[in-house]
Amino acid sequence: MLKDNLVILRNCKGVSQEEIAGIIEISRQAYAKWERGETVPDIEKCDRLAKYYGISIDDLMHFENKQYGLNLPPGPKGKHICGITAINERGQVVIPKQARELLKIKKGDDFIVFVDENEGIALVKRETFETKMEKIESMVKETTDEFTINS
Repeated sequence: MLKDNLVILRNCKGVSQEEIAGIIEISRQAYAKWERGETVPDIEKCDRLAKYYGISIDDLMHFENKQYGLNLPPGPKGKHICGITAINERGQVVIPKQARELLKIKKGDDFIVFVDENEGIALVKRETFETKMEKIESMVKETTDEFTINS
């Protein structure tokens, strides 16, 4: 897993072994051994790599990048690939168990459904969306009030 993650993360970032080795202050040869699985980095180097890629050390070490038949890199901290789901004959989608557990989703929870015709669908918990909208409305009101006072 680690060696595969190192290769895919480096390629996604578009950097060479030489460049990533320089960033984490090791030789290219040492880095190449990690990608081949001949040796492994110490915890300090893992920390540097994880920070550079914006992921957790746990995902760097343990993320199974060939999950679901896809060759994917670990997601940024707080972002997860939770599985593949299909639309059933009634147009319903089952949210994978890992996603339900991470988001503490329970029966009866409401979601706002966003659609991007080119990208797909996103679900946001209704209360999260409403809280964010209230903050935006408050900021707009404060700005409007400030503009009115200063005019």
